[in-house]
Amino acid sequence: MTLPRESPANDKLIEARLLVGPDVKLKGAEIQDCDTLVVEGRVEATMDSRVIRIAESGAFVGKVSIDIAEIHGTFEGELTARCQLIIHSTGRVRGKVRYGKLVVDEGGELCG
Repeated sequence: MTLPRESPANDKLIEARLLVGPDVKLKGAEIQDCDTLVVEGRVEATMDSRVIRIAESGAFVGKVSIDIAEIHGTFEGELTARCQLIIHSTGRVRGKVRYGKLVVDEGGELCG
């Protein structure tokens, strides 16, 4: 598990965060050293990190190995949530799925 880094200039914690906004498409990427990925658009990539949050309007296609996955939108591919997979009522997850702990709200879908 990666801990937030300290900034040498002011000793504050810095989180490496990537936001893929609405109407943005990121394709063919390998995302590394990102503590939190927030997906509001569409991402086709591979990722090994701490947290992924897919917004209702967001979609992720690819392979992810993550500590915590929080899904409001759609995920398709291979998902490994080492600690916890949370699928909200609007969330849809399809593919090869592994998780430590699973939470699915009423209406959420898991097909794997």
